[in-house]
Amino acid sequence: MTEIKYSASDLEEFKALIEKKLELAREDLSQLRASMSHKNDNSTEDTAPTFKMMEDGSETMSREETAALAARQEKFIINLENALLRIKNKTYGICRVTGKLIPKDRLRLVPHATLSMEAKQRQ
Repeated sequence: MTEIKYSASDLEEFKALIEKKLELAREDLSQLRASMSHKNDNSTEDTAPTFKMMEDGSETMSREETAALAARQEKFIINLENALLRIKNKTYGICRVTGKLIPKDRLRLVPHATLSMEAKQRQ
């Protein structure tokens, strides 16, 4: 039985793509964390109390949305890091359900994918 895996040059291409996405994702996460810690913010701390009360609810909702985005970004980073591990182990691009190669087009769009579209549609 022949082994089903991507060539070393294909893996290098995907590694470069993932590393670039990882760098951008980490920058985004850093910005989200900075906005949650109120660095460089224009808060309502020095404004009239009535205006501050109206803004409190909106600020809490905004903070919750930012926290949710940060959590999603952290998960994305972990998935990208796991994809780099699969490249290192030479198991990258192999569907964990079917054992078939995930098409390159799919991996270029979703480089951390672990399922082929066939397996994804079965879910």
